[in-house]
Amino acid sequence: MSFQPVLPLSGFAGWSFLKKTMARQQVALQTVPAQVRDEAYFRDKIGKVKTAEQLVNDKRLLRISLAAFGLEADVNSKAFIQKILEGGTLKEGSLANKLADKQYQKLSAAFGFGDFKVPRTAISTFPDEILTQFRTRSFETAVGNQNNAYRLAMNAEREIPALAAKSTSETSKWYSILGNAPLREVMQTAFGLPKSFAAIDLDQQVTVLKDKTKAAFGSSAISQFSDPAKMEALVRRFLFRSEIQDLGTGSSPAAIALTLLRR
Repeated sequence: MSFQPVLPLSGFAGWSFLKKTMARQQVALQTVPAQVRDEAYFRDKIGKVKTAEQLVNDKRLLRISLAAFGLEADVNSKAFIQKILEGGTLKEGSLANKLADKQYQKLSAAFGFGDFKVPRTAISTFPDEILTQFRTRSFETAVGNQNNAYRLAMNAEREIPALAAKSTSETSKWYSILGNAPLREVMQTAFGLPKSFAAIDLDQQVTVLKDKTKAAFGSSAISQFSDPAKMEALVRRFLFRSEIQDLGTGSSPAAIALTLLRR
C-alpha cells in the first residue's frame, strides 16, 4: 500500500496542519515497504556505478536519482539524461549549463560523471546525500497527489531561499525562477497572472514579476526571500490565490482573502 499523507483540511488551514505534522509524517513515509526497498537497493548498487551509461541502464537507480531532483518525468529519456550527466557542469557550454531548468545542472554536478575521473558515486556519503533528497521529494510527491498546491509550496520553501542566497544577479535569479516550472507556477499564481503570461517576451516577464514583487513586498529582489517571514508571506499569498482559482471568485472566504491581499 502506498503512503498517503494525512491532510484533513484544505487551504491555508490545511497547510498549517501539514507544517505542524510534517516531521512525523515524513518519518512514517520512511517505513513504507516500497520506500525501504528503494533505499536499500540504491545503497547497495550506486557505489558500483562508474559511468553515466551504467546509471541510465539501471531504471530503478535512474528513477530514484531523478526523483531526488524532481526530474522523475525524464526516467524514459535515457539518451538525454546520459548526455547531461556526461557533459558535467565545469564546462560552460555543457548541456546541463545551457538548460533553463537548473535541476539538471544540480543532477549533473551531484554525480560528477562529466567533471571528475572518479565520479562522486564512489564517495561513502553519496548514498545519504541523494537519499535525503529522495525522501524529501517522495514526501512532496505523495502530498501533491492529494493537493498539488501544497507540493508546489513545499518546493518553493526549499528552492527559493537557496536561490536567494546565491551571489548571482537578481535578474539572473528571476530567469532561474522562470526556467523552473514549479517555481514559475508559484510566482504566477501568487501574483494572479494568467497561464498566457508565459507566452510573452521573457524580459517582459521579468519586468512584470519584479514590479509585482516590489508592490507586494517592498523590494523586487529575490534575495529578500532569505527572510523566513517574507518567504512565509509569499507562500501564504500563493496558497490563497491557488484556492481562489479552485473555488472561483465571489463572496467565499478565499475571495475575501484575495481582497485583503490586494490592499
